Amino acid sequence: MIKPIVTEKATRLTDKLNRYTFRVSPDANKFQIKDLVEKLYGVKVVAVNTMVQRGKNKSRYTKSGLLRGKTAAYKKAVITVADGQTIDFYSNI
Repeated sequence: MIKPIVTEKATRLTDKLNRYTFRVSPDANKFQIKDLVEKLYGVKVVAVNTMVQRGKNKSRYTKSGLLRGKTAAYKKAVITVADGQTIDFYSNI
């Protein structure tokens, strides 16, 4: 499983450093992520950096009282592609 993350911070990384951010499967390693991105988008991957984002605690007040919960943890990959190459996320829409 691989999904692009399109936020302000991720877009800034793309514009300045030619890096793209993806939400990936928690059990995927860097080699698997590199192979998948190269196959899906047809680019040359230079580097893959991964991180595990922990779940955040959330709470809200409702009529029935305080509801507490937690968002899911996920793995994020920041992928650096070769100079002159780009990934277009919006071509499949």
